[in-house]
Amino acid sequence: MPEPREHAKGRGWIESILRKLPGFKGYLEKEYRRDSDALQRTWLADRLQRARPALDTYGRTLVDAKKLDLLAQLDRFKSRLDKTISRIRGAMQGYSGFFDLVQVNETVLDRVYEHDVKTMDSVDALASAIEKLASATADTPPSLAELTAQLTQVDQAIDHRSDILKGLE
Repeated sequence: MPEPREHAKGRGWIESILRKLPGFKGYLEKEYRRDSDALQRTWLADRLQRARPALDTYGRTLVDAKKLDLLAQLDRFKSRLDKTISRIRGAMQGYSGFFDLVQVNETVLDRVYEHDVKTMDSVDALASAIEKLASATADTPPSLAELTAQLTQVDQAIDHRSDILKGLE
């Protein structure tokens, strides 16, 4: 994932000229941060979405083995995962627009970005654990409680991100 300050590199000559206008450089840098923030949230949601088919594969394994008692737990987990993916996609952006009434402090943006990088690690670990379900057997069921705990950590990270942006941290 690109560092927000690096996101501005490689822009066209018109933007190079515009960056020399008083006040416009800061506006462009904030726009690049906004783009980077959106890219990062998209990556988080897409990473979880790519892992989701493993849950369906594991569900079929449970049905084939007639272990229907675990299907309810799996369905609850899938519902929570879908909700988390939606929350990530719809999360508050880490930047207020140039003409917005409420401006987000750049120090806050840096904290949000650092927090999001940590969240990326948590999301990747959760997605990897979910993907392992595709090869799990019904005889040695994985701990859905552990997966649920990891998902809870991701949900808490999303809440914390929102708190940082709202100044409630």
